Amino acid sequence: MKPRVVVTRKPPGAALDAVREVADVWLWPENRPIDRNVLLTQVADTVGLYCMLTDQIDDVVLEHAPLLKVVSNMAVGVDNIDLAACAERSIAVGHTPDVLTDSTADVAWMLILGASRRMSEGIDKARLGDWGNWDPAWLLGRDVANTTLGIIGMGRIGSAIAHRSVGFSMPVLYASRSAKPKVEEATGALRVPLQELLTRADHVVIAVPLSAETRHLIGPDELKLMKPTSNLVNIARGPIVDTDALVDALTSGTIRCAGLDVTDPEPLPLDHPLLQLPNCTVIPHIGSSTWETSTAMANLAAANLIAGLVGAPLPNRVPGT
Repeated sequence: MKPRVVVTRKPPGAALDAVREVADVWLWPENRPIDRNVLLTQVADTVGLYCMLTDQIDDVVLEHAPLLKVVSNMAVGVDNIDLAACAERSIAVGHTPDVLTDSTADVAWMLILGASRRMSEGIDKARLGDWGNWDPAWLLGRDVANTTLGIIGMGRIGSAIAHRSVGFSMPVLYASRSAKPKVEEATGALRVPLQELLTRADHVVIAVPLSAETRHLIGPDELKLMKPTSNLVNIARGPIVDTDALVDALTSGTIRCAGLDVTDPEPLPLDHPLLQLPNCTVIPHIGSSTWETSTAMANLAAANLIAGLVGAPLPNRVPGT
């Protein structure tokens, strides 16, 4: 008999076709995160789990899944998975790095430009017909070319963001655990301490994974270090930024604007202050939302799952699992 696997959301493309060749697939049929109680019931006799970043795969889930051999996360980040608990049970965990680098870097630049040039305000006014007569002082944004870009986290996505800055003639500062000489050579980027980056950059882009160390990495003290004309862009994970502190900074003029692809909480309630502030551009976590990227992620997650089922090395296994 084929091993049983649980898939918590239908992925794009034909990724599940390959899985069905080697496994008996149970697929959550709804276009929303799987109900927690349903997940706990379905994993009881499953060998493989194909999950999404919206699924919390914690010790409780693992306790309900005594046969589980592999967890394949259709995401780069794995902060939704208890990696230590998986390691204790010898459960391999796969993820999907590399394939979403360019699409996420593009969204970072969309937010750098959109927030700087007040794009969301302009769209709102155009849709409302609130143009009026031309006014030379109306909806003035800030230039992006020749300003200083600061990147927190110089992994693959941070590096791709830095490479795109060359066309804008921007000096690049970055804060990272280790030096990145190839990026420095290609872009002229300079590695500096985080506090120096915050004080000097006109645009601060967050591109680090969420961990205990990076949770609320940007809080009241860090925001106060930034220029009053600066722009904070987050394309990583919402909890890296202290939401209340960001609301205060945007309201008080501590910083000029923000562009967010991720928030805390996520999604934001419709009455949340971040959605009401004209100087905050919020988009609904679409950093990797292109057809090409999503299908590549789905296929890589399927490959990780299949490898785990047949006892082969996962193409992209999370270290330590």
